[in-house]
Amino acid sequence: MMTLRPLPGPFGAEITGLDLAVAPDEAIFGRIVDALHEYAVVCIRDQRFAPPQHIDFSRRFGELEVHVQSSFNLQGFPEIYCISNCLDAGGKPLGLAEAGRVWHTDLSYMAEPSRCSLLHALEVPQDGEGRPLGDTMFANARMAYAALPAPAKARLAGLEAVHSYRQVYEKIVAKSKPGRQGLKPLSEEQKRKVPPATHPLVIAHPYTGAPILFCNDGITESILGLPEGEGPALLAELCAHVTKPAFVYRHKWQAGDLLIWDNIQTQHLAVDDYWLPQRRRMQRTTVKGRAPEAVRAA
Repeated sequence: MMTLRPLPGPFGAEITGLDLAVAPDEAIFGRIVDALHEYAVVCIRDQRFAPPQHIDFSRRFGELEVHVQSSFNLQGFPEIYCISNCLDAGGKPLGLAEAGRVWHTDLSYMAEPSRCSLLHALEVPQDGEGRPLGDTMFANARMAYAALPAPAKARLAGLEAVHSYRQVYEKIVAKSKPGRQGLKPLSEEQKRKVPPATHPLVIAHPYTGAPILFCNDGITESILGLPEGEGPALLAELCAHVTKPAFVYRHKWQAGDLLIWDNIQTQHLAVDDYWLPQRRRMQRTTVKGRAPEAVRAA
């Protein structure tokens, strides 16, 4: 029997009593979607499904993305992206270890950023006392926009921002610690696949219509239409505002968690506080979204 309760923090919800190895009926799936829109992050506990079930469940939210860094796609299941610090017997990385080291919104550098992501925890690192490491932090950009004073909201109306994959990739490379494997230079073909995208700075949620502050420190490169010098200062101010503690939920992982986040109204950051022999192994699907639209004037 499905049970839903809020998680500790300003947003987020936990679901128990489901086994997603068996496809939930439409009524249950509808409750999950509604919870995702309301709570922004939903954790479905104790899931032990195989890659085909992960893909089948994810496809109910929409068409799936295949990540541009295809070397970390799960063999035989390209829709699943592997995030891990583990190595195979030959010392080859089993996934991208440096994923998410900066605040970002998945695929905001695309013309159509993702709708949501579904990350399944297979192994969770722990400290010497059994406490989980490798938390993921989420910032709620809908709550952050709602908290802005009216003059600030008026200033943002009509502005656009440029989002760049090259920028986030270079930032993650810069944070990579010596001796770690997994990140390779982008090929020219990969660069061509992901040119910068321009989006409204304040967008409407495609399913609820709620206004959302759509910029993040990792991927947003610049704000257009402002006098020289104002754009970088405003971008820094907004990115700092979104990630204030009042708008942040920190997820402490348990093995078997399936974490689903509403990618449009959140951004996230992976906490880097572990390394081998502390093992972290996760698999992610990403659901395609729609081109962001500006909030319509009332």
